[in-house]
Amino acid sequence: MNVVEWVFGRRQTPQERLRKHQRALEKAQRELDRERQKLEQQEKKLIADIKRSAKANQLGACKIQAKDLVRTRKYIQKFYQMRTQLQAVSLRIQTVRSNEQMMQSMKGATRLLGSMNRSMNLPALQKIAMDFEKESDIMDQRQEMMDDAVDDAMEDDEEESEEVVNQVLDEIGIDLSQAVRS
Repeated sequence: MNVVEWVFGRRQTPQERLRKHQRALEKAQRELDRERQKLEQQEKKLIADIKRSAKANQLGACKIQAKDLVRTRKYIQKFYQMRTQLQAVSLRIQTVRSNEQMMQSMKGATRLLGSMNRSMNLPALQKIAMDFEKESDIMDQRQEMMDDAVDDAMEDDEEESEEVVNQVLDEIGIDLSQAVRS
């Protein structure tokens, strides 16, 4: 630990600060919920007190308690609004954290792509592509030669098979040329 960290404390990263603020907001929301629940309990108590005062025919006390009830309900509503606003801030902080993580990921990907581009040897890649094209052409020529040889061998078979078909048809009394015309 160096002297500056010892005197002023360790410097927090933006990620740590965001996490700290997020926790503080969540704590504030819980405190608001507790206070709101207390006010709701007080509201129920005030309603019971108003009913009791009304039964006892104490209209002055009833009016004061009714004003307290209205005020308490407004406070409850304000607590709901404050909690909603804190949730909105928390969501914004979460968005900032997500953007920060996305930025770090993009930064890493950019570094990776840059290193890949630097390591790529374009002349060697071009030579490999030319060699591939040359070998592919040789293979295509050989394939054509093989296809021609197979076709030549099959022509003889076709002639023989045509003769056999004609013999069979002659034996059963059908002329191939007449069968094709009809």
